[in-house]
Amino acid sequence: MKKIGLYIHVPFCVRKCYYCDFVSFPHHGDKVRAYLAGLERELELYHHLLTTVKISTIYLGGGTPSCLSPAELAVLFALLDRHIKREHCLEMTMECNPGTISRAKLQAMKAVGVNRVSLGVQALQDEHLARLGRTHKLAEVYQSYEMIRRAGFKNVNIDLMFALPYQTLKEWETTLTGIMDLEPEHISLYNLVFEKGTQFYHWQRDKRLPPIDEELDLAMYQLALDLLPLAGYRQYEISSFAPRGLECRHNLTYWYNEPYLGLGPGAHSSSGKVRWANAGSLEEYLAALQGGRKPVVEREELSVELQRAETIILGLRLKEGLGRQSFRERFQGDICSIYAKSMAKLQGQGLLKVTPRRVSLTAKGLLFANQVFLEFLPG
Repeated sequence: MKKIGLYIHVPFCVRKCYYCDFVSFPHHGDKVRAYLAGLERELELYHHLLTTVKISTIYLGGGTPSCLSPAELAVLFALLDRHIKREHCLEMTMECNPGTISRAKLQAMKAVGVNRVSLGVQALQDEHLARLGRTHKLAEVYQSYEMIRRAGFKNVNIDLMFALPYQTLKEWETTLTGIMDLEPEHISLYNLVFEKGTQFYHWQRDKRLPPIDEELDLAMYQLALDLLPLAGYRQYEISSFAPRGLECRHNLTYWYNEPYLGLGPGAHSSSGKVRWANAGSLEEYLAALQGGRKPVVEREELSVELQRAETIILGLRLKEGLGRQSFRERFQGDICSIYAKSMAKLQGQGLLKVTPRRVSLTAKGLLFANQVFLEFLPG
């Protein structure tokens, strides 16, 4: 029986942040009820798969799952109880935003088996939170974090963003040290990208926002690489830091390019050889399910070349890199032979480290990872 990671997309928010390009909609009771009914139909359509695999991780993401009311969460959690066998599940994460949680919600989360909370903090300055379109303020970060701890959660991730408009290196240092003082078990950090279609993208195009300063972006990332290990946070992936043993198991499913199933509007899935995506429109998602069909709108059979490339790119995101033996077993060939020219080039540039057992990014390679990844894409 193979194992998979299960992702459930809860596509509702209090308000869409200005940088966000994820599938999300304003919270509205009627739409939430329709979504929950649709999700149950989707779970029923995947009944055979869900009962013939080991679900090793569950991740409730969004959107903002914690913006659902206690009654709406009760319905969602009842669906999980009815349709998902969790005896093999080692980690169940739920994303929350400061200001959207309560003691009742946290108690319901614990009762259903959530054992990891991911808190979307992003910054510790009210002016940056407001500029990002976040609905919380600094005081709510501390209130929410304390509430999560009082509820008994012992595995908490905090999400942070850097290279924000008008953010200084000193402000980023203040955010990092402030979060380290809280001692969460895991810290994830991402540099701001102006994704096409977002409010920030339009504002930058119209010159209402300054362009990203690439040197400052790199300096902020390097500062995190320097500071976080001093507090015991080991970098194990480009954006992820945690003491050994507290890595996010669900995300490791992605980095190892293992199978995962995504449910909900806009969710993606992969078997390793095939990947598919659900409709991002709530109406289209629901219409398919009401017609008795899975709401899949994109499906792609992956060539061996693309499977290899994605396995390499995802594996190189990990600080330990990609195991050469596992690559050989999967693709009947050694990475250093198949990609001899690219490997030699990247090693010559000081971006890649090769040992008999592993291939990994160097310290310089971490800073220029996208440049490395391009070398392995087919065509």
